[in-house]
Amino acid sequence: MEQYAIKGGNPLVGEVEIGGAKNAALPILAASVMTDETVYIENMPDVRDTNVLLSAMENIGVIVKRTDRHKVTLNASNISELVVEDENIKKIRASYYLIGALLGKYKHAEVALPGGCDIGCRAIDQHIKGFRALGADVKIEHGLIKTQAEHLRGSHIYMDVVSVGATINIMMAAVMAEGTTIIENSAKEPHVVDLANFLNSMGANIKGAGTDVIRIKGVSHLHGTEYAVIPDQIEAGTFMFAAAVTKGDVTVKNVIPKHLESITAKLLEIGCEVEEADDCVRVVASKPLQHTQVKTLPYPGFPTDMQPQITVALGLSKGTSIVTESIFENRFKYVDELTRMGASIKVEGNTAIIDGVSRYTGANISAPDLRAGAALVLAAMSAEGFSTVDDIRYIERGYEDFHLKLQGLGAQIELVETERDLQKFKLKIG
Repeated sequence: MEQYAIKGGNPLVGEVEIGGAKNAALPILAASVMTDETVYIENMPDVRDTNVLLSAMENIGVIVKRTDRHKVTLNASNISELVVEDENIKKIRASYYLIGALLGKYKHAEVALPGGCDIGCRAIDQHIKGFRALGADVKIEHGLIKTQAEHLRGSHIYMDVVSVGATINIMMAAVMAEGTTIIENSAKEPHVVDLANFLNSMGANIKGAGTDVIRIKGVSHLHGTEYAVIPDQIEAGTFMFAAAVTKGDVTVKNVIPKHLESITAKLLEIGCEVEEADDCVRVVASKPLQHTQVKTLPYPGFPTDMQPQITVALGLSKGTSIVTESIFENRFKYVDELTRMGASIKVEGNTAIIDGVSRYTGANISAPDLRAGAALVLAAMSAEGFSTVDDIRYIERGYEDFHLKLQGLGAQIELVETERDLQKFKLKIG
């Protein structure tokens, strides 16, 4: 019954260290199969999604060694299987990165259709379009995406919509294709750039990552490398908003402030103070929060993965705020839970209209997905009284030691597994 037990009302104060980016680590792990030489990866987050992917890679013959909690050594010279249908892999979205990687190297891949959080339709049509443009035959049968090619040849691919997953997958498939591939209207997210840098460190020739046109000159093979994953922009943003929601003072360390600009801009707008240094950001919320308007957009816009966290903050702000979700159509499922804590939010289609309230009150709530789960924990930490958060397996998909890091900032939060644990927690902190 793993859940978080939380007593709210403590401002979070102190420093927190941010781990490696889950959204960068997953494609980097997948891309490591594209060489027969050994790959060393540092700053690897120890979260459920990366562990599921590593176990699926072991099942097809990749030798995986954890040299410590955040370092992994991979060797894919003896891959024995190009069919990936591990039961767990279906639960994570990033399973589809193995298609681009295996197709690029072996010209063949069969991977179970992806799962992940239920936050709306995430079509794979752009992935398929890209693979076909490179010369692959693609079909979906028996719950698997099957791709096969005699040769992969460079192509000019225009993305109908900006898609991070498709940009990453096409990039991997094109790295060893004959000739030049140009991806137009490509995603510009930091983890797209990180994957391009990783592939280039293995001998790929990719230019333009981080802009909307990526150019890839095919190479005959890739070699081993040592690489460190970038810090997690979304974990950092979550702790920045934890300061805002709890009226705290939090320094978020080991970050790239440039990746956090859209988040910083909104925190300043709602009345927080933000100080930036080379690799850390401090957020102080000493004044009442103010209302604003937010629309989620592809990078460098405000991230969809930060939408629940800012909504929790705006629920405690003065006046009426409007949040528009333009990326996923099913991303307001947590609003019912927040309403049980006293929030005043009305959802119409892809827009939430938020009338600020003076406080939340504790309640028994459930995490509907990864980011909303983290946002509900923030709400519970600011709330009056006790809360429990169920279904925390979603939160563990993308946050390492979430409750421990919050405890380090003074939060009264405990991971409990039984009713007895819960009662002990309640007695302990009264």
